[in-house]
Amino acid sequence: VNKNTGGPFGCAIFEKDLATSKSKLFSVGCNRVVPCHNSTLHGEMTALQIAEGKLKTFSLRDAKEGYAYIMCTSCEPCAMCLGGTFWAMPAEMLCAATKDDAEAIGFNEGPVFPESYVQLEAAGCKVKKEILRAEGAKVLNDYAKAGTIYQG
Repeated sequence: VNKNTGGPFGCAIFEKDLATSKSKLFSVGCNRVVPCHNSTLHGEMTALQIAEGKLKTFSLRDAKEGYAYIMCTSCEPCAMCLGGTFWAMPAEMLCAATKDDAEAIGFNEGPVFPESYVQLEAAGCKVKKEILRAEGAKVLNDYAKAGTIYQG
């Protein structure tokens, strides 16, 4: 956002060793929709693509024995990214800013409902929201001052 090279949404995926509980950064994605002219290059989608490519699999669930994958997002996912998260199935998803925060600056996050998260958790992905929400919302608000607010 500060360098005007992408949108205000980012994602990091951590690989957690279940034997030691130690985690390391495994994959990072940032929003590149506007500079790359590609509506699918959201932070979550690029982080998932990179992680799955490294693991040579289409799912993070049970991708590597003894490890779990934790997805940390700067904002609750839009409809597309939530769908990608469902199919990729990390063990856990942590979100900073909320859908309401993104929509408050003009983004349309699409059809995301409380039931969407119930379904995600029922399938095995723990969800924690509003972790560092103020910090995540600040990035959105800073972006709104000069960035392109786009709609799908």
